[in-house]
Amino acid sequence: MKRILLSRTDRIGDLILSTPAIATVRASFPDAHVAMVVSPYNGVVMERNDDVDELVVMPRGVDPRVFGRMHRGYDAAIALAPRAVDLQLVGATRAALRVGYTYERRWFARLTAPLLVNRLMISEADPELCERNPHRIVRHEVVQLLDLVALAGARSRVVTLRLDVREEDRTVARTLPTDPIVVHLGQRWFRDGSTLPATLAIVKRLATFAPVVITCAQECEDVAPVFEAAGDAARLLRRLPFHEWAAVFERAQIVVTVDTGATHVASAVRRPTVVAFEHRYFRLNSQEWAPYGVPHVLVRKPGNNNAASLARFCGDVERGVASLLGR
Repeated sequence: MKRILLSRTDRIGDLILSTPAIATVRASFPDAHVAMVVSPYNGVVMERNDDVDELVVMPRGVDPRVFGRMHRGYDAAIALAPRAVDLQLVGATRAALRVGYTYERRWFARLTAPLLVNRLMISEADPELCERNPHRIVRHEVVQLLDLVALAGARSRVVTLRLDVREEDRTVARTLPTDPIVVHLGQRWFRDGSTLPATLAIVKRLATFAPVVITCAQECEDVAPVFEAAGDAARLLRRLPFHEWAAVFERAQIVVTVDTGATHVASAVRRPTVVAFEHRYFRLNSQEWAPYGVPHVLVRKPGNNNAASLARFCGDVERGVASLLGR
């Protein structure tokens, strides 16, 4: 194949998990021109990645079918996300080989996807089936994507995540305490089985192990002053550019986060991680989106916010950190 188009236009974390599959395409077809369609939001993951020859940003609000028709002339097109947007884009390219995947019980997608792609993988990832059968095995998303690109003939497997952090990105990280515990704040710390007071308590407990550095997602700017006022964190960092944020994780001895893209940034910079997954659909999410290739502890958030449940949750996070520290 001389020209290959890849598409993934959803979340940053999912695109990070796609980097082994992208590298596998490059390793399998070293002489091909590989183009990658991204969104304005997630493209930062790939802007330094030379496994692709061309980065194509699909503007917000554009019909993916129209955008796909603008990118014809490829021998193969692969949708790396099981979303209508990426499947429609790939289908509209009319590439001779069009590959994509969807989930087992997305019946409408299974019915319509063959109209868009001519090689379709069905993922076993299904939240309800996993809850009914606690022994159901779901491949990690990295593995699913490697199996997906194999349908296009890409079999020189690369299994490591890639994120290109440079020296200039480490300026802020170098000012931090040595070997901190980095806690990333996302909205899921403050709802559905976790609360602001519980998260403050977790930070306080973790500060007894090592200096705590907090990174703050934009959505959590309103609670940042509460953590600053508590005084348990050595530093609180807001509005970091993406690669500087990754460099802060790189400096950590452990990253502690809820289930967000931070999990996969931490894996990409090879940091042990404690992740608090949602109570609902824990069995699926903790398999498909667990930290990849690094030591980790997975914690299930409680199903309610009563005092006993919150106390157990705080203890689970603390014990997870202690076990990764070897204490």
